[in-house]
Amino acid sequence: MRGVNIGSVKDIKLKLNTVIVLINIKSTDILIPKNSIIEATQTGLLKDVTIDITPLEIINLNEVSHIDHFSNYCYTSGILCNYHHLYGERGINYDDLVRSTTRISQRFDDPRFFNLCYLLIQRLNNISNVMLDFTYDVNKITFFIASYLDQYVIENF
Repeated sequence: MRGVNIGSVKDIKLKLNTVIVLINIKSTDILIPKNSIIEATQTGLLKDVTIDITPLEIINLNEVSHIDHFSNYCYTSGILCNYHHLYGERGINYDDLVRSTTRISQRFDDPRFFNLCYLLIQRLNNISNVMLDFTYDVNKITFFIASYLDQYVIENF
């Protein structure tokens, strides 16, 4: 379920190549599988950062409903426990979108690209003119054959 607020960021620690984020989940009823994708995603023009947790497996509620998040038994289960950690990745952000859009616009600005597009459109136009002439000729032949068949049917029957 994307977009559901299940908690808040409690602490952020910056390291040389990593960022450690401590999150506070609102309820112990929220079960998050250990096999999940964690992404920090930047959304909107105001660059709001959200943490997306995408489970990769379905949890059987009967197997884990009795597990206490604060017990030692929890660490051997398939769900996240108190002070458990997962490795995440950087998700999509607005800066990447702007960078990608700039690259695409630069490629469209290339004169060679427009020359190729012009040649393609010109050749497609030539092909469509030939096809138009062909269908016109087929139409005339069909009309000619139909008129002779009509005369033949009228004269012989």
